[in-house]
Amino acid sequence: MKRLAIFVFAIMIVGCKSKKATADKPKNEKPIELRVTKLTSDDIDQQQKDKAYDLGRRVLMACNTSRFKPFTAEEATLEVRKNATEDRLTKTCHNFQLKYGTFKGVRFIEAYKDKKTKETIYRYKADYSKKIANKELRVTMNEQNLVSGIRSLDWKDEFK
Repeated sequence: MKRLAIFVFAIMIVGCKSKKATADKPKNEKPIELRVTKLTSDDIDQQQKDKAYDLGRRVLMACNTSRFKPFTAEEATLEVRKNATEDRLTKTCHNFQLKYGTFKGVRFIEAYKDKKTKETIYRYKADYSKKIANKELRVTMNEQNLVSGIRSLDWKDEFK
């Protein structure tokens, strides 16, 4: 009887372990298709790239000048215009200046095309007076050539 109990207990343990192993690897899993593709210099719309640069730089320059010219309907989507308020930028700029120092400029690094939304994402490396600053400015432009998103992130060499 004791041997039977040990045998049943051992089978239960082995059965539980094998279920966990198969649960981690779902069957019929398809490979994940990349949603964005990196653009070559020939594929980048130079006018759109320049517009993204100017508008993104304008936002960060507001930190130095304490003046921000709001986006117009010809420059940005309604959502971006609602979010890019002077109050919001003032708070963000105050934190950035304390942590990173004075904004110096941005350098274009690369661009990506989102297959699903048809938006182009421009990545710029932002330069600040403090050496610890390692920031990225991401400007997203839609098909109507309007800014549909502006984000500041910690710089990572790999796009995610």
